Amino acid sequence: MTDIRTGDSPRRARLASRCALLIAISPLAVGLAACTSGGNPLAATPYDAAAKVVYGTAAGGKADPNKPLKVSVKDDGSRITDVTATDTAGRYVRGQLSADGKRWQSTAPLAAGAHYTVRVSTEDSDGHPGRKVLSFDTTTTGGAGLHVTFGPDAGTYGVGQPITATLSKPVHDRAARAAVEANLRVSSVPNASQGSWYWVDDKTLHYRPQTYWPTHATITVRSTLSGVRVQDKLYGGDDKPLTLHTGDRIEAITDAGTDQMTFKDDGKVVKTMPITTGKPGFDTRNGIKVVLEKEQFVQMRSETVGIGGSDAYDLPVYWATRVTWSGEYVHAAPWSEGSQGSANVSHGCTGMSTENAEWFFEHVREGDIVRVINSHGPTMTPFDNGFGDWNLGWAQWKQGSALSGGGGVTGAPKQEQPDPDQSPSPDQGQDPGQLDAGSRPTTDPARLQPQAL
Repeated sequence: MTDIRTGDSPRRARLASRCALLIAISPLAVGLAACTSGGNPLAATPYDAAAKVVYGTAAGGKADPNKPLKVSVKDDGSRITDVTATDTAGRYVRGQLSADGKRWQSTAPLAAGAHYTVRVSTEDSDGHPGRKVLSFDTTTTGGAGLHVTFGPDAGTYGVGQPITATLSKPVHDRAARAAVEANLRVSSVPNASQGSWYWVDDKTLHYRPQTYWPTHATITVRSTLSGVRVQDKLYGGDDKPLTLHTGDRIEAITDAGTDQMTFKDDGKVVKTMPITTGKPGFDTRNGIKVVLEKEQFVQMRSETVGIGGSDAYDLPVYWATRVTWSGEYVHAAPWSEGSQGSANVSHGCTGMSTENAEWFFEHVREGDIVRVINSHGPTMTPFDNGFGDWNLGWAQWKQGSALSGGGGVTGAPKQEQPDPDQSPSPDQGQDPGQLDAGSRPTTDPARLQPQAL
């Protein structure tokens, strides 16, 4: 039983009372000495409890990470009051103490190939505190292990750039996915809004904040999977961290209804340009896209996207900024200048004058935002044609997490069409849209390289 007022055990309370009484009846030095650290168990320096503490797991000098860590005390009236176990990476081991304080056992797997320090606090039958510090190593695991590669490459990107994590082996089970996800750490300075991973498929995760990244931020991505048991016989390995930076918040709003592009830098309108987008039957996709890459020259051939007959083309195109892997660009289209600002005549790309296309090309970088509104085309899907991640609302995005949602093991969320009159601003805490994927996702650009003019 515990004393409600002090939180001390009854025997500690009795010792403290006797000590207080001794001071009250005698001012002698001997009485005072009895209440110093040598006489008051509450203030005493912990004694070495090595003779009382027993722990198991080790075999051949190293512990099996598949077996729990067990700590106990000898049956001489002593009990365990606390156990703290950490590895050199700073990871704590969860555990449970028995009701009688005699035994403690880990409730989470140990990491493989790790060095652990275990601090055990005890109390003897008279209430004197003891302390024992133990250390041990766990055995390494065979095989290549599970590795993660972060993307994109280190550098400076727009505030719409998602983080990617590609696993070396597929992970199917939700509990295993949760183990992986919990050890993929993302931070930014200045701080971003809350963020989350989304399981695109068994080997691919994307990370984005609820709103766009802060401008001029430093983003750090790292894995703490090393030695962590993901699933039976599969442990995480050592992997390289990634550091990214963001620039200004660049947004290009492409209005297919007015045939105008509004270019914003940190919310300020810098330039408005006449454009043309996809004609009926080739309507440009609505939604939020991000710049994937820039190519000063591309030879665009209609056969790569299955267009023939009277609509066939084979033309040199300059100042081409790619926004989908299937071939949607913002590019120079001098042949359509007579229609730019008044009609949509392209095969899906956003065309503009050569002068404006060069200006746009020079003022955007990968990860910058290109948002199409008021088109009659379908909505940009999140994952199978570039980075359409922002086309999922935040509640939908969290469902792709194994820690806060289904983790991608229960299917994709339902797609919803956004209201084109609504212009969600992620910096204002609004969802950038309520859209979703309609097909099995893939992020392999080698499979999707055609061009649409």
